[in-house]
Amino acid sequence: MANMTSSLPATKIAAELTSASIDEIPVLLDRYRDDPRTQVKKACERAARRREKTLAEQQRVIDMYRSMRELGGSGVVVGVDEVGRGSVAGPLTVCAVCLPADQIIWGLNDSKQLSPAKRELLAARIAEVATAIGICHIPPAEIDGSGMARCLRRAVAGAVEDAGVTPDCVLMDGNPLGAVPNERDVVHGDATVACIAAASIVAKVTRDEMMVELDGEYPGYHLAQSKGYASPEHIAAIKEHGLSPIHRVSFCGNFLETARLF
Repeated sequence: MANMTSSLPATKIAAELTSASIDEIPVLLDRYRDDPRTQVKKACERAARRREKTLAEQQRVIDMYRSMRELGGSGVVVGVDEVGRGSVAGPLTVCAVCLPADQIIWGLNDSKQLSPAKRELLAARIAEVATAIGICHIPPAEIDGSGMARCLRRAVAGAVEDAGVTPDCVLMDGNPLGAVPNERDVVHGDATVACIAAASIVAKVTRDEMMVELDGEYPGYHLAQSKGYASPEHIAAIKEHGLSPIHRVSFCGNFLETARLF
């Protein structure tokens, strides 16, 4: 085989392997694996590694859908996740997502494992594919008044209701809440169950967009960068300017002796 391919420039073969699809790579490896040139050998190795990595990633997502079916059953399954629980400003946001089992969204993962650009792309894809999406925001004043545990249960129930479906199973990331009927809690579910991962992505993208908008209303607190969490810059701004109406007073005692209001 080396004699048949040696007339082709090594750069051309390397380019062919680099641009080949995952399905094309095995054929090209069979064609060029005996070529003695170093550039071709290295290109074959890179292509083989790329194929292996892609197949592993595809299997990871397939396993997430398998877990969704195994844990949720054959009925209407809704995945739920929250964002903003530990923030010192902005709302608590919960999202509920119902995904079809026969239309895989490649790249699904825990939102914390994804770049902002990747999250936005996946959120758009989820909006196209999902059969239902629900969102519930709990404002800071309500969190201060009712406490996080009660607000989290209220937000979960609100997001499921907003989805507009009657779920046979609600798969929720984390520990038991008892917020809705047919609740099933999955520790690290945002990384292992497709519909929970989708909910984590939509919740994160939705709340991040809100925090960027709030940054325009309350400048100086670095909300667009910190997303309301207690970054050093955010804490310094609170100490300098006091609290705004979107801050959680009950969360800010550690770095404010007196919580001055905006």
